[in-house]
Formats: sequence, C-alpha cells, structure tokens
Amino acid sequence: MWVKRVPFGRGRHDYLTDALTLLPGWTREGERIRRTLSIDDSQHAALTERVKVVADALHLRPEINRRADQTEIRVGHDTVALTEGEVLLAARIEDAYRAVTEP
Repeated sequence: MWVKRVPFGRGRHDYLTDALTLLPGWTREGERIRRTLSIDDSQHAALTERVKVVADALHLRPEINRRADQTEIRVGHDTVALTEGEVLLAARIEDAYRAVTEP
C-alpha cells in the first residue's frame, strides 16, 4: 500500500493542522501526534482491540502504552511527516474512545 506523505505544518493550506483542530486532546509532538486518555483497564483493553482493527486496515502501527490509570497513544514517526492515513487513524481512535467510555 502506497501512503502519501504530506509535510505537517507547511504550505498555506495545511489541512492536516486543520484536521487536528477537530481532534480535541491530540497534541503535536514533533512529527507525531499524541493523546493521553484517563480510562480503566477494561476500557483500555476494549480500546486497544478496536484500534488494532482500524490500524490493521490502514496498515499503520500506533504506539499504545498503559501507565497507572492512563493510556497514552502516539501516531506517526519521529523522522517522517504525518500522513493523511495517520490523521484518519487518530479520528477513528476518537470514535473508539467514545464507544468504550459512553454508557
């Protein structure tokens, strides 16, 4: 699968930055984006399974780490520009987060 790499933060019409404004809680970390979620262990397990399905379909590998009562997710690479697919993955992670935390 060929993935288009789009420079993050360059150019007049930076749609990736625009897209991130629609993803509350995500922060830029160099060429990556990061989100920390306060969820319990069962929610973490459910979220991880949902993210795995989406990530596999997009051929992407986010980093998901559990620390105390928080789940930290990183999308992207340290030295390569963020892609459209990675921003899409972040949006799908938000959907999964809502699904596992809403009653």
